[in-house]
Amino acid sequence: MKFIGIVGTNAVKSTNRQLLQFMQKQFSQRAEIEICEIKGLPAFNQPEDRVAPEKIKTLSDKIEAADGVIIATPEYDHTVPAPLKSVLEWLSYTSRPFIDKPVMIVGASYGALGSSRAQAHLRQILDAPELKARVMPSEEFLLGHSLQAFDDNGNLVYEDKVTELEECFDQFLLFVDITNQLVKDHRFQANQNKKFTWEKATEGGND
Repeated sequence: MKFIGIVGTNAVKSTNRQLLQFMQKQFSQRAEIEICEIKGLPAFNQPEDRVAPEKIKTLSDKIEAADGVIIATPEYDHTVPAPLKSVLEWLSYTSRPFIDKPVMIVGASYGALGSSRAQAHLRQILDAPELKARVMPSEEFLLGHSLQAFDDNGNLVYEDKVTELEECFDQFLLFVDITNQLVKDHRFQANQNKKFTWEKATEGGND
């Protein structure tokens, strides 16, 4: 399988990037994971023609072609970082590659909670009508105290967390298989989601 791993921050130093790099190496025999950065992507500005900048389109094409997506998000002020939200806004407003795409959410934080609130918010965001990703349920990988979590070779040093991550990843592989079987013969709803606009949804209603 081929997955896209999105680093959910534009920070130069990020333990979420380290987490994805560890997953890329740890699971190389089971899947190919391409790590994508959101550094340098423009802030969302709602273009009138609904056409995304080239760098956003490149990311969109990679998501569209992938079997699944892994998003690693830190937690800033109890939610996802603004650059990650901006990228999701670009994608939801233009090409909508996340529709029916299997998604695994992971997260690392310097404190003990491991981005739990940001992950919960990200699930809500990905369920929006313009995104409609298929987020893996009942599984979340929370890496707390992440500054001490990796050695000089990028290996995750918490053995219990390595075991937990391996189990989560195995579940994701199964989830991707099941999800892709579920949606392959039900393209009508996906096409409807691609066409969804709030303008039409609110016609005749109250603002």
